[in-house]
Amino acid sequence: MTNSETMMFKMDKDRENEARDILFSVYEALKEKGYNPINQIVGYVLSGDPTYITSHMNARSIVRRLERDELLEEIVRFYLENKK
Repeated sequence: MTNSETMMFKMDKDRENEARDILFSVYEALKEKGYNPINQIVGYVLSGDPTYITSHMNARSIVRRLERDELLEEIVRFYLENKK
């Protein structure tokens, strides 16, 4: 593959649903503990450091079920599909 070709990235539908559920669960756990959920999730996605996610409600273990790129794909998809 050369630099002029476009790579394809595709996540199956089950993983999309799992990513969505995980993000909402982690969001709620962070919110319950008084953290800014958006900042904490962004910190985790950018760094890969699980300590950005609380262990409350098992959120730290739950978020690690998927790769960060899968979570990011769901975030981008949700944003763009609901931007209208």
